Amino acid sequence: MTMIVTGSIAYDYLMSFPGRFTEHLLPDHLSRVSLSFLVDTMDKRRGGCAPNIAYTLALLGERPRLMGTVGEDFGEYRQWLDAAGVDTSLVRQIDGKFCASFFCSTDQHNNQIASFYTGAMANAAELSFRTVGECRMAIISPNDPRAMVQYAEECRTLAIPFIFDPGQQCARMSGPELRDGVTGAAIVIVNDYELELLRQKTEWGERELLERAGALIVTRGEKGSTVLASRGMATHVPAVPPRRIVDPTGVGDAFRGGLLKGLALGLPHPACARLGSVAATYALEHLGGQSHAYTWSEFQARYLEHFGPLHAEAR
Repeated sequence: MTMIVTGSIAYDYLMSFPGRFTEHLLPDHLSRVSLSFLVDTMDKRRGGCAPNIAYTLALLGERPRLMGTVGEDFGEYRQWLDAAGVDTSLVRQIDGKFCASFFCSTDQHNNQIASFYTGAMANAAELSFRTVGECRMAIISPNDPRAMVQYAEECRTLAIPFIFDPGQQCARMSGPELRDGVTGAAIVIVNDYELELLRQKTEWGERELLERAGALIVTRGEKGSTVLASRGMATHVPAVPPRRIVDPTGVGDAFRGGLLKGLALGLPHPACARLGSVAATYALEHLGGQSHAYTWSEFQARYLEHFGPLHAEAR
């Protein structure tokens, strides 16, 4: 299946704080916060929602097409993605800009404080699905909000099935923008916090969301995920216990990569979410969103351990 993955393409600067952020927040002084955290480590990693998703898809045997805008510092990153099995021919470099950058500090309880620099991502609306040729499935993951709305409209017009994944852009996008993104989506995927933002801004509950999208998937961290279908059925999918916990960055993106692999195999949504759970755990066990690696056989063996034989999931 020809899949196009859109979203941020960024470098991640990941730092670890040897304490707990909440211990330094004073409830009586939240109107004026000025904090500085001394971190123990910092790693620069290849990141961004779209490459993280595409990387997991490539590990699972697909050859996804990455679509996004990048800065002049993308050269080595492009070479690495090409070598990993990701098609970067739809990635456009913007002269005079740097790639988007994600600065994230994680404490000992996996709480995170992060900032995101837009950089070349601000030009994402210059790209269009009208020029990409064949596309059987697309995912619209966090990106420049104008581009996300545009891509959803183009997918509806061109009859391209798409997943709408607003992620952290739920906080920035307006109610009308989020409603445009949801409408006509094959799947809407959010975490439980983002679902509340989505409800508030669109003024749509789960029933109204499912009247406009084929399915709603809500991820809940270590509590797994919930798959809600338009016919009112809800399926809980447990998380796969990690062998170790290293870094939560990119875990949600890996889940989406596993989900897309299930769609490529023609599996029902709960089975797709189970593939997502396995993929997410691999990412949780490593630093950054693209440090893990496995073969398809190893992945299937881990799936079998927790959910039974994958072939039994087929329609």
